[in-house]
Amino acid sequence: MTSSSFYASLPPVREFSRLTEPDAFTPLPPDWHLCCTDIVDSTGLVAAGRYKTVNMIGAAVIAAMRNALSGEAFPYIFGGDGAAFAVPDRHRALAARVLAGLRRWAAEEFDVGLRAAILSVPQIRNAGPDVRVARYAVSEHADFAMFSGGGLAWAEAQMKAGHFAISPDPQAPEPDLTGLSCRWSNTPARNGIILSLVAEPASSAEAPRFAQLASELLTLAAELGGNGHPIPESGPRLRFPPAGLALEARNMPRHIPLIFRKVYLFGLSALAAILLRQRRPVGGFDPVHYLSMLRNNSDFRKFDDGLKLTLDCSPDVRDRIRARLQRAAEDGVVRFGLHEQDAVMVTCIVPSVVRDDHVHFVDGAAGGYTQAAANMAAAFDSRQTGPGHPRGAPG
Repeated sequence: MTSSSFYASLPPVREFSRLTEPDAFTPLPPDWHLCCTDIVDSTGLVAAGRYKTVNMIGAAVIAAMRNALSGEAFPYIFGGDGAAFAVPDRHRALAARVLAGLRRWAAEEFDVGLRAAILSVPQIRNAGPDVRVARYAVSEHADFAMFSGGGLAWAEAQMKAGHFAISPDPQAPEPDLTGLSCRWSNTPARNGIILSLVAEPASSAEAPRFAQLASELLTLAAELGGNGHPIPESGPRLRFPPAGLALEARNMPRHIPLIFRKVYLFGLSALAAILLRQRRPVGGFDPVHYLSMLRNNSDFRKFDDGLKLTLDCSPDVRDRIRARLQRAAEDGVVRFGLHEQDAVMVTCIVPSVVRDDHVHFVDGAAGGYTQAAANMAAAFDSRQTGPGHPRGAPG
């Protein structure tokens, strides 16, 4: 394994429960860089009904970097109101240009502030935390990176404090967001609740105790159909015209007039709706297979220096999850936040509908991870989490 091929060479983890074990993660090489982003006042945007925009901008960070790297594997993770990724030193300058362009694009297209920062792995480790990565294979054709060690949380706190910032650059190239889409309608809960859960180790928690807690939470989620997967076997809802069409039009090259972008997407969405409704293969596109892979390739659960879940949850399992978390919080093991809503949203990166490497980012439709993190920050003040801006707090 060379440093540049570090992530591509990681053995895939195929059972999510395996990620509760510390040895599932490998330290990031010392010549790599951690890049993180965060949307300014995301809780205010949620209150204003703009959470689909928040999710789309967060996913745009990943889409832009995937396209910039032309398919080269790299670790990334979607956080709802932002995203993070890591690159080797040879891609550090490229990542800075992409982030600078994304900051300008988010401000100009949506009047949304996007923070961005890049930190070297030694800078993080010299402060005490570590950055360890696992490659979780959700299918034979798609995987998501998982992070542990506290380094990502520390980096995000530094970013929110204004350190290591990448400034918006009016000369930066426009981000290439090819493949990014958000046409699916919100899909209602089947078990009554879409539960967003954010659980992080308390500052004094021993790693084995948090790992045991995470394992118990996954066991509770396993009582739900499909481990609580919020996307049904039939796929998410698609109403016509799509709710996210206007947002997606702003992802396309801006030299094309906006009205032409909207007309093009309207026609493309109409064709997609017909094919999905008929459920019959056309050319190389099999809608039944595509929807099955969409569900498989969704990130409804993840490790992001803690455990994040978006569950289609029953009230009984919700109550038991909350009770277990409250006991663990009283024991000094965890700090957590929960948020309930009645539907889930999906934001997609689809390079091609005839390949199986498309990926889909899942979040609650009414605040999701952003509101769960805000609830966590409200419940556990900085005296319990150590100095600095609490991770996930409204910024």
